Amino acid sequence: MSLVLTHARYQFLEVVRVPIAVIGSMLFPALSMIFFVVPNAGGDPVGATYATASTVTFAVMMTCLFQYGAGIAEDRAQPFEPYTRTLPAGPFPRFAGRLLTGLLTTLLSMVPIVAVAATLTEATTTPPRLLLAAGTLVVVSVPFTLMGLAIGYTLPSKAALAVAQVVFFPFAFGGGLMSAPGQAPGFVEAVAPFLPTRGSVELMWAAVAGYPVDPLAMAMLAVWIVATAALAVWGYRRDEGRRYT
Repeated sequence: MSLVLTHARYQFLEVVRVPIAVIGSMLFPALSMIFFVVPNAGGDPVGATYATASTVTFAVMMTCLFQYGAGIAEDRAQPFEPYTRTLPAGPFPRFAGRLLTGLLTTLLSMVPIVAVAATLTEATTTPPRLLLAAGTLVVVSVPFTLMGLAIGYTLPSKAALAVAQVVFFPFAFGGGLMSAPGQAPGFVEAVAPFLPTRGSVELMWAAVAGYPVDPLAMAMLAVWIVATAALAVWGYRRDEGRRYT
C-alpha cells in the first residue's frame, strides 16, 4: 500500500506540474454550468438539481477518458513506463497509483460544479443524498475509467487523444447529458439507454433526486463495464506481450 501511495503522489505531482491540465478539467464543466444550466434551469430547483447531476457525469467522463486514455498512451511512450514493469513489485503499484490519481482529479473537478450549483442555481438536495451521490460518483467513474484504460493501452498517444475526443461528445449527447430527463430529442431518447452515459447519469439523478432508473439502461451499463474491462485487460496484455517478451 505504501508503494501505491508513493506512485499516486508522484503521478499527481506530474499532473499538477502542468497546471492547465487540472484547470481545464475543473473549469470546463463549471463553465458549462454557468453558460447552459444557470440561464436555462437555474431558477427551477428540480431542473437545476438534475442538470447539476448531468454536469457531474459529464465531468467524470471527460476526466476519465482523457486522464487515462491520453495519459496512459503518453506514458507508454516514455522510458520510465517499461522500467517500472521490470521492478520486483510488478506493475500493480503504479497501476493502482494511476487509478487513485484519476479519482482525485475527478473529485477536484467536482468542486467548481458544486460551488456554481450552490451559489448560482436553486439546485437542492439533502445531506444523506449528497453523501449517496459522492459514493455513486465512484461507481459512475468505473465504465469511463475502463474505457480510458482500453484506449490508453491499445493506441499510441496521438491516436488515443483523437479517439477520446471522438468518443466523448457522441456519448455525452447521445446519453442525454445535454437535456433534462425525458426532454431529449426522440432519436436521443431511443439511443440513450444503450450508452453507458445514460445508465451513469440515471444513477446520479437517482442519488440526488430519487429518479426511477430504467432497467434497460442499468443492464446496458453492466454490459459496457464488462466489455470495456475485457478490452482493457486485452489491451494491457497485448501491450506487455509486444514490448516485454
